[in-house]
Amino acid sequence: MIEQKGKTLIIAEAGVNHNGSLDRALELVDVAADAGADIVKFQTFKADKLAAPSAKMAAYQKTNMGQEQSQQAMLKSLELSYEAHYKLIEHCEKKNIHFLSTAFEFESLEFLLTLKMGLWKIPSGEITNLPYLEWIAQRGEPVIISTGMADFAEVNTAVQALLQAGQDKKKLTVLHCNTEYPTPMVDVNLRAMAKMGQDLGLAFGYSDHTMGIEIPIAAVALGATIIEKHFTLSQDLPGPDHKASLEPRDLTLMIKAIRNIESALGTAEKRVSASENKNREVARKSIIAKVAIQKGELLTEKNLDCARPGSGMSPMLWHKIQNRPAQKSYEAGDLLQEII
Repeated sequence: MIEQKGKTLIIAEAGVNHNGSLDRALELVDVAADAGADIVKFQTFKADKLAAPSAKMAAYQKTNMGQEQSQQAMLKSLELSYEAHYKLIEHCEKKNIHFLSTAFEFESLEFLLTLKMGLWKIPSGEITNLPYLEWIAQRGEPVIISTGMADFAEVNTAVQALLQAGQDKKKLTVLHCNTEYPTPMVDVNLRAMAKMGQDLGLAFGYSDHTMGIEIPIAAVALGATIIEKHFTLSQDLPGPDHKASLEPRDLTLMIKAIRNIESALGTAEKRVSASENKNREVARKSIIAKVAIQKGELLTEKNLDCARPGSGMSPMLWHKIQNRPAQKSYEAGDLLQEII
């Protein structure tokens, strides 16, 4: 059971930002836990099963790593051993944060099954991998699916494949996503997130690869129930994802801002809050005597005015008291105390 710290499930995506080092992976767990994330997520794969020797690096990977090699060679340097997973889970338990990892091929899926994570995350690249989708759906557990590089028709096809394979719709969340690292702001298309979720009849969230923290915060304001964000120990480290990841301080700031947004969203009811109720008398106005008024004198715009405090007759009664005889005498500045 995943213990959420707020309404929004926050996944701190360590991914491969450990660069193949268990010590660095453990440090990433510390950072995610200290920042207040609900889940710290890694990636589980065997490079020789994930990519063929001929597979080329993505453009952003070449740019971020400053070199070109095969995908397989790059991925090999980023693998975590199965033994490392056990140590990470043990450390997560100590830090009170849930461990999660995404698998990219069937051997790794079978291994993660033994870890009893209780939740599956489908990465964007597997959204057209029907056997993968069916395997996930048949586990009977909650599923999160990222939708980068897909249009709505492809997302819908993947969702229907999951449902037909036995996935419980109530346990499925779809994440809007763009897989360019970093994602240009003009390509975020955040309005598509809620529309996609509503059209599919699913819970929705956002997996972010932009620079900075403002887009995940905006996503929560628009109704995201899950936020996934890459983080790193340092953007200066070598590797494909570091430059599009948050450093520890910014991860903490993002999570704090999301929790603030959760509190601020409140309900749809427009009401007076407890904190502001005390200010009504101070900030609002009452009807007052502009000049001295004798009992029986007609009350008119000439001898009435409106001024603070708001503890007297409301100015909303202005027209009701016009041309009525004063029920008592007033000095200039007195709050009117007429009975209507």
